Amino acid sequence: MTAQLFSNLAIFVLSLLVGFEVISKIPTTLHTPMMSGANAIHGVVIAGAIVIAAEAHSPVGYVLTFVAAALAAANVCGGFVVTDRMLRMFSRPKATTDAATTTASTATKDAS
Repeated sequence: MTAQLFSNLAIFVLSLLVGFEVISKIPTTLHTPMMSGANAIHGVVIAGAIVIAAEAHSPVGYVLTFVAAALAAANVCGGFVVTDRMLRMFSRPKATTDAATTTASTATKDAS
């Protein structure tokens, strides 16, 4: 194993351990909002796919970078969709007038 490969492998393993510890400390109620926000932020993966596409010189490289960019774009869009749905869940409902309220206010006006 070369020194560069060993260094990269060590960083990868350490990032896995740190990621596991961080995620395991987050309460269940906050896990989904955090993950949807993280998916939306992962636009950097698209930028990485574009940089790698500039280095590709074979059809296999072009196909792999296209697949990477498409999956990263789907991840970003999915993150925005889930985040939007969650924000709508916690927003106040719009004021609506139902038939019972309208009938009661009309009856009160007629009685006066």
